[in-house]
Amino acid sequence: MIPLRTSPKAHFGRLPLEAQGISGLGKTHWNEAQALLAEHAIKRGEGSLSDQGALVFETGKYTGRSPKDKFIVREPSSEAHVDWGDVNQPFDASRFDALYDRVLAHLHGREVWVQDAFAGTDPDHRLPIRVVCERAYHALFSRQLFVRPAPEELAQHRPEFTIIAVPDFQAVPERDGTRSEVFILLHLARKVVLIGGTQYAGEIKKSVFSVLNYLLPLRNVLSMHCSANVGEEGDVALFFGLSGTGKTTLSADPTRLLIGDDEHGWGDDGVFNFEGGCYAKCIRLDRLNEPEIYDAIRFGTVLENVVLDPVTSVPDFADASLTENTRAAYPIEYIPNHVPTGRGGHPKQILFLTCDAFGVLPPLSRLTPEQAMYHFLSGYTAKVAGTERGLGNEPSAVFSTCFGAPFMTLPAVRYADLLGAKMRQHGVQAWLLNTGWTGGGFGTGKRISLPHTRALVEAVLEGTLEGVPFDVDPIFGLSYPTASPRVPHGILNARAAWSDTAAYDDQALRLAARFHENFRRFQHVDPAIRSAGPRR
Repeated sequence: MIPLRTSPKAHFGRLPLEAQGISGLGKTHWNEAQALLAEHAIKRGEGSLSDQGALVFETGKYTGRSPKDKFIVREPSSEAHVDWGDVNQPFDASRFDALYDRVLAHLHGREVWVQDAFAGTDPDHRLPIRVVCERAYHALFSRQLFVRPAPEELAQHRPEFTIIAVPDFQAVPERDGTRSEVFILLHLARKVVLIGGTQYAGEIKKSVFSVLNYLLPLRNVLSMHCSANVGEEGDVALFFGLSGTGKTTLSADPTRLLIGDDEHGWGDDGVFNFEGGCYAKCIRLDRLNEPEIYDAIRFGTVLENVVLDPVTSVPDFADASLTENTRAAYPIEYIPNHVPTGRGGHPKQILFLTCDAFGVLPPLSRLTPEQAMYHFLSGYTAKVAGTERGLGNEPSAVFSTCFGAPFMTLPAVRYADLLGAKMRQHGVQAWLLNTGWTGGGFGTGKRISLPHTRALVEAVLEGTLEGVPFDVDPIFGLSYPTASPRVPHGILNARAAWSDTAAYDDQALRLAARFHENFRRFQHVDPAIRSAGPRR
């Protein structure tokens, strides 16, 4: 039998865990490379290999984030800044301390994996982090998703935030003050994140994003839930959007270089990626429409909840029996045309992506600055019936401020003010891109084809719409092009694409009412922004 390799005892002068008050652990694996982490994961039975060598894991009961189980510890240094409410739920500091001690006791004598990394590619704004976990799979995920330090950087690495992930520890709500056995707890003063009761690795990634969304805007750096790419002329484009709207797919463009697929900052020198990898949805993935992502799924890639053929180990990306939220996590260098530095200049174009399952928004709309702020604060998309339990037969409208409400720790207007100021300073044009339905809503119309959506994005980025006439939608007040290369004229006017225009008007007015109802929460925004929403 070939013995399993282990990491060396000494590694680049790392900061000992004991210096952080974490002691009594069992065997500790430090900053192992992907091959060794893969060996451990397979040896321990955590996952299996696909035919192309990707590591495949099932996350069990929780196949996505648990937003109702996420809390922020209420303490004096941060409580005045945090936007407390349903998203940022307060947690008692003394109960955190008690739970923290129980987690450390749980880890006593256990084998653990440690990954030291950075969140952020800009040296002026990056956050040194440390992930301590009891699964080799989570260590591999963290290694692929965060920014990996060079050997000489590891020698100087001192974590400013530590994430402790213990899926085998389940909270007791009556004792611990949690909502369930799952907990995601951010202590901004102690600079610790505790994650327990869930194997879903996305909690690690998004907890760090939540921390950055607290720290960076306080330094006048805008944190954004968006992807970014750059053209040959240095023209940067940002793609904001919730899960399933196309951020990752549309930014992975073979004609442009990818800066990052999900999380970015915008500082005085331009845009920078928070991550060193990509976390792509891969349900119904195929090579024809998404070749860059498809070809990135190979050894080192982490697949979550993807079903394998029991004989060939070929992934069945169409199989949603475990979840619609199947995921692939891979290093960004697996995308051939990426920006090695993870940085770009100031953006020229911003696209807000929405998957309108009601089928009433134009495929593409050019936004005024006021409309851009309105739609950024609204963060509209729609969930489709059948993808989540309890949605019924009709699509469900979702309004997620800043296109990322679950991760925004400060009040939404703080991010909107920063975005507006930076757009004005750098002359950025914003667009609303509907990647959802046309000719009718879900069940009657059809999904706008990916090639047509790509053609619209290309027209925006290449400037070919500058001489095209635009019409204005009478209900939403959105200005849309009357023609665009390689896009059928009939879908650009959302109302004209419906065979029953009276049904369109009814559906559009119902969605407009939802916009108005949602925006009532923003009582103190500029009246010009408030009036930039639907006209009826």
